[in-house]
Amino acid sequence: MSYIAPVKDMLFAIEHLAQIEQVAQIPGFEDANLDTAQAVLEECAKFNEGVVAPLNWESDKNPSSFQAGVVTTAAGFKDAFRQYAEGGWQGLQHPADFGGQGLPKTIGAACIEMSNSASLSFALCPLLTDGAIEALLTAGSDALKATYLEKLVSGQWTGTMNLTEPQAGSDLALVRTRAEPQPDGTYKVFGTKIFITYGEHDMAENIVHLVLARVQGAPEGVKGISLFVVPKFLVNADGTLGARNDAHCVSIEHKLGIKASPTAVLQFGDHGGAVGYLVGEENRGLEYMFIMMNAARYAVGVQGIAIAERAYQQAVQYARDRVQSRPVDGSVAGSAAIIHHPDVRRMLMTMRAYTEGCRAMATTAAAAYDAAHHHPDAQVRKDNATFYEFMVPLVKGYSTEMSLEVTSLGVQVHGGMGFIEETGAAQHYRDAKILTIYEGTTAIQANDLVGRKTARDGGQSARAIAAQIEKTEGELTASATPAALAVAKRLQAARQAFLDVVGFVAGSAKADPNAVYAGSVPYLMLTGNLVAGWQMARALLVAQELLHKGQDEAFMRAKIATAQFYAEHILVKTGSLRDSIVEGAASVTALALDAF
Repeated sequence: MSYIAPVKDMLFAIEHLAQIEQVAQIPGFEDANLDTAQAVLEECAKFNEGVVAPLNWESDKNPSSFQAGVVTTAAGFKDAFRQYAEGGWQGLQHPADFGGQGLPKTIGAACIEMSNSASLSFALCPLLTDGAIEALLTAGSDALKATYLEKLVSGQWTGTMNLTEPQAGSDLALVRTRAEPQPDGTYKVFGTKIFITYGEHDMAENIVHLVLARVQGAPEGVKGISLFVVPKFLVNADGTLGARNDAHCVSIEHKLGIKASPTAVLQFGDHGGAVGYLVGEENRGLEYMFIMMNAARYAVGVQGIAIAERAYQQAVQYARDRVQSRPVDGSVAGSAAIIHHPDVRRMLMTMRAYTEGCRAMATTAAAAYDAAHHHPDAQVRKDNATFYEFMVPLVKGYSTEMSLEVTSLGVQVHGGMGFIEETGAAQHYRDAKILTIYEGTTAIQANDLVGRKTARDGGQSARAIAAQIEKTEGELTASATPAALAVAKRLQAARQAFLDVVGFVAGSAKADPNAVYAGSVPYLMLTGNLVAGWQMARALLVAQELLHKGQDEAFMRAKIATAQFYAEHILVKTGSLRDSIVEGAASVTALALDAF
């Protein structure tokens, strides 16, 4: 099944929701206007549609392989990655000082979506490299930056993040990998890391591992973790590659999905110790790794949108082609394509509305990131940083959970053929499952939303967002079209449900933590649903105005219809979520442990 990048919808979100012309007012982003966005997205679409997307299905059937410490990636990946690097795509949103193009995240996020729609397995390699670049930019010494950044930004080398160990999944306090200081200022690293995406492969000259480890004598728990650069090959003073480091892949995992992405078990220090270089200061490793984690969490949310888009496109094509049964309204005399049937239309609209809503939310968040990091006004930076930080668990948690529903519906639209691997629908469903797990499970995102983002400031940030949503409700009501009024009604009810939950969370997090955290994931789902619905409401207002001006009538009518569908079929779920969170906490923990 071919993939066509939704460039028009992406540009609509970039122009009207993220307001790219305002982003282009920020110093350093002067050239990043709508024309630039369009040129970049069209070129990115051409590359991903033509080079990467055709590899997706074949690489799932014949994935990356491991033999005697060597990983051979799926056929076509090495050449595609060479073209990816040569095209400058790895450096798209990284600083020009290190060879990047310095474009805003507002544009970069759309390109990340395209590469992940084309092939989730392929796109994971540059995604992890992005995180490594972010961490080194923030916490790396000048020497580390000079040695590694240009090669990472160019795609000549790739990066990984090494957190998880057999006994330490999300609980990083249990990390046992150790680092021993050496007289020359380096460290020797010993330990085992698991689930390392692209921890070994044949697509780049060198792999730069960012590794969490404990220096001898460090405090117990997360306070005693440090971060190290441990390259596959050591780098000579002149920048050329030197000896092979003592960091080796001992196996790769056999997985439900993303099969072409090699997930490695890495062994450090079996032959005398892997040479590592401290990033920043000792015992601040988790703080630095969170820079990578936040970058990766946002990107994983975009992966959810990407796989949902791919599944939707395939389902629409199948529904147009598959002839089955006579329509209930008699509009076709005999059997018709299944897209005529109301329930198939409902499934397709659900897939479309979820995907567009989450894309709008992620694009708006990207613009906030750009302002938070680059705006000259300190208060604007602070306000946007608060908004973006609130968005990260929503983009990650809600978009990935929605991708499971969308890819499942994609299989359902195909009927029995969806269960057969040859159609390709099942691959999207399998690939999507990991997204709710890696870079922090949905519950970890929800705990972040409850603890750091809501309870910590007494719900202040959450209520500020609700106030912005209320303003949009007023604009919808003033517009007074049937679609706008329908959306205003549902948005108002969803906002009120959200405020009820915010009051409950902020008021009870300390007094009754079990009650609050019992509803943490439903709270995340309610909030993500509301914010995506809010962005769809904003999109409706813009589409109405542009339709009135006679611009792209078919697209604008479709946007209005999709926004109304979102409000009436998805946004309405917030009420039941509110009830289960505020009134249903006790039944979550009522059953005795030995009764399970």
